[in-house]
Amino acid sequence: MPKAKGKTRRQKFGYNVNRKRLNRNARRKAAPRIECSHIRHAWDQTKSVRQNLAEMGLAMDPNRAVPLLKRKVKAMEVDVEERPKGLVRKPYVLNDLEAEASLPEKKGNTLSRDLIDYVRYMVENHGENYKAMARDEKNYYQDTPKQIRNKINVYKRFYPAEWQAFTDSLQKNKMEVE
Repeated sequence: MPKAKGKTRRQKFGYNVNRKRLNRNARRKAAPRIECSHIRHAWDQTKSVRQNLAEMGLAMDPNRAVPLLKRKVKAMEVDVEERPKGLVRKPYVLNDLEAEASLPEKKGNTLSRDLIDYVRYMVENHGENYKAMARDEKNYYQDTPKQIRNKINVYKRFYPAEWQAFTDSLQKNKMEVE
């Protein structure tokens, strides 16, 4: 339902608002999202980036964390002093990151189920006869004998244990038939 005529007020400029501070606070609140969940949960919005990372035991600047040794100046062992490292108040973040990094990497490259079924069908029915495989009616993509051989070799390389079990089962089937 529309508003009654004359009931809307004209916007007036707020002279007593500090726009610089307003924009700075808006920028700070709209900071980019931290992707790492461990760091994000331990983050303190009231502290600076350097302070937050120091509390977690992480370095803001890697060049300062691990300084390069000067080759020209050689200090004596007596003169070198160990400077105390900053106090790590949140060591669990560092421990979680190390545990996550030590996990084995997931094997991302796998073959499609269609290709596996195709290779198994061809080898079951034709053995090593690639020309017969090329003439087979299930060769939908009209692969040449060399292309079929390469697909079989890729399957052998990706799944060597499965390939060995598959060929052993084919040999057993052959023995039972004869």
